[in-house]
Amino acid sequence: MTDITAPVAPPVNFLDNPNAPDVFADAAAGFFNFAGNIRISLESVRVNHITTPGPINRVVLARLVMPMDAAEALARGLLDFITQQRTQQNPPPQTATGTVH
Repeated sequence: MTDITAPVAPPVNFLDNPNAPDVFADAAAGFFNFAGNIRISLESVRVNHITTPGPINRVVLARLVMPMDAAEALARGLLDFITQQRTQQNPPPQTATGTVH
Protein backbone atom coordinates (compact mmCIF):
# COMPACT_ATOMS: atom_id res chain seq x y z
CA MET A 1 0.00 0.00 0.00
CA THR A 2 1.26 3.50 -0.82
CA ASP A 3 1.56 6.21 1.81
CA ILE A 4 -0.24 9.27 0.37
CA THR A 5 0.16 11.61 3.34
CA ALA A 6 1.54 15.02 2.51
CA PRO A 7 5.26 15.42 3.08
CA VAL A 8 6.21 17.37 6.19
CA ALA A 9 8.09 20.57 5.41
CA PRO A 10 11.28 21.02 7.40
CA PRO A 11 11.37 23.98 9.80
CA VAL A 12 12.68 27.21 8.31
CA ASN A 13 14.93 29.32 10.52
CA PHE A 14 14.35 33.05 10.97
CA LEU A 15 17.44 35.22 10.48
CA ASP A 16 17.20 38.86 11.54
CA ASN A 17 19.03 41.28 9.24
CA PRO A 18 20.11 44.41 11.16
CA ASN A 19 20.80 46.13 7.81
CA ALA A 20 17.29 45.65 6.43
CA PRO A 21 15.86 49.08 5.53
CA ASP A 22 12.92 50.63 7.34
CA VAL A 23 10.38 52.04 4.90
CA PHE A 24 7.97 54.81 5.92
CA ALA A 25 4.81 55.11 3.84
CA ASP A 26 2.09 57.73 4.24
CA ALA A 27 -0.55 55.40 2.81
CA ALA A 28 -1.36 52.33 0.78
CA ALA A 29 -2.24 53.67 -2.66
CA GLY A 30 -3.94 50.51 -3.85
CA PHE A 31 -4.32 46.76 -3.76
CA PHE A 32 -4.29 44.26 -6.62
CA ASN A 33 -4.67 40.48 -6.81
CA PHE A 34 -2.70 38.81 -9.59
CA ALA A 35 -2.07 35.08 -9.82
CA GLY A 36 -2.92 34.58 -6.15
CA ASN A 37 -0.49 37.26 -4.97
CA ILE A 38 -1.70 40.43 -3.26
CA ARG A 39 0.19 43.51 -4.46
CA ILE A 40 0.13 46.62 -2.30
CA SER A 41 1.46 49.92 -3.65
CA LEU A 42 2.83 52.11 -0.85
CA GLU A 43 2.98 55.87 -1.31
CA SER A 44 4.73 58.83 0.23
CA VAL A 45 3.91 62.53 -0.06
CA ARG A 46 6.90 64.42 -1.44
CA VAL A 47 7.59 68.01 -2.36
CA ASN A 48 9.55 69.14 -5.42
CA HIS A 49 11.76 72.05 -4.35
CA ILE A 50 12.49 73.26 -7.89
CA THR A 51 9.95 76.06 -7.48
CA THR A 52 8.59 77.96 -4.50
CA PRO A 53 6.17 76.90 -3.31
CA GLY A 54 7.08 73.40 -4.45
CA PRO A 55 4.35 71.17 -5.82
CA ILE A 56 3.40 68.22 -3.64
CA ASN A 57 3.06 64.79 -5.23
CA ARG A 58 1.99 61.34 -4.11
CA VAL A 59 4.86 59.05 -5.12
CA VAL A 60 4.84 55.24 -5.14
CA LEU A 61 7.87 54.28 -3.08
CA ALA A 62 7.49 50.51 -2.88
CA ARG A 63 5.28 47.57 -3.73
CA LEU A 64 4.73 44.72 -1.32
CA VAL A 65 3.82 41.41 -2.98
CA MET A 66 2.67 38.49 -0.83
CA PRO A 67 0.77 35.23 -1.39
CA MET A 68 -2.88 35.70 -0.44
CA ASP A 69 -2.69 33.53 2.72
CA ALA A 70 0.37 35.42 3.97
CA ALA A 71 -1.23 38.80 3.18
CA GLU A 72 -4.35 37.76 5.09
CA ALA A 73 -2.23 36.68 8.08
CA LEU A 74 -0.41 40.04 7.92
CA ALA A 75 -3.70 41.97 7.87
CA ARG A 76 -5.18 40.00 10.78
CA GLY A 77 -1.98 40.23 12.82
CA LEU A 78 -1.69 43.96 12.21
CA LEU A 79 -5.33 44.58 13.21
CA ASP A 80 -4.88 42.47 16.35
CA PHE A 81 -1.74 44.42 17.25
CA ILE A 82 -3.40 47.81 16.65
CA THR A 83 -6.43 46.78 18.73
CA GLN A 84 -4.14 45.67 21.54
CA GLN A 85 -2.21 48.96 21.44
CA ARG A 86 -5.37 51.07 21.46
CA THR A 87 -6.93 49.21 24.39
CA GLN A 88 -3.93 49.66 26.69
CA GLN A 89 -4.47 52.52 29.15
CA ASN A 90 -0.83 53.59 29.23
CA PRO A 91 0.84 51.94 26.25
CA PRO A 92 4.61 51.96 26.28
CA PRO A 93 6.15 54.33 23.71
CA GLN A 94 7.74 51.48 21.77
CA THR A 95 6.48 47.92 21.66
CA ALA A 96 7.04 44.96 19.42
CA THR A 97 5.53 41.54 19.16
CA GLY A 98 7.31 38.25 18.71
CA THR A 99 7.81 36.91 15.23
CA VAL A 100 5.40 34.17 14.17
CA HIS A 101 6.94 31.40 12.11
